[in-house]
Amino acid sequence: MDTQTNTQEIFDAGISVTERAAQRLAAVMEAEGKKDHGLRMEVTTGGCSGMNYNMSFEKEQGEFDKVFESQGLKIFCDLKSYLYLKGIKIDFSTDMLNGGFQIVNPNAERTCGCGTSFSA
Repeated sequence: MDTQTNTQEIFDAGISVTERAAQRLAAVMEAEGKKDHGLRMEVTTGGCSGMNYNMSFEKEQGEFDKVFESQGLKIFCDLKSYLYLKGIKIDFSTDMLNGGFQIVNPNAERTCGCGTSFSA
């Protein structure tokens, strides 16, 4: 493999959602009257592993946001959070014990049992 190609692939890694996650997000957005909004993904400090995922709905992107589109959903991410979120995939599970949104993060070195905290 070519080093330049690997670097470019990593740099271009976006944020994606599965079809199940997109359907669930659309249902929540509609229930909250935010059908015309996008998903904001960010990382904050905290949790048992040092960093937490935060998800919210916003109508417009911020001045320095990276913007992605996946499954027809706009995804906003500030540049600092993107360092930890590049290449993530957001899924949704209806499993009785571990149901809810699940984030697969290739940058996480360690995650906690609840899946909402990680370290990189």
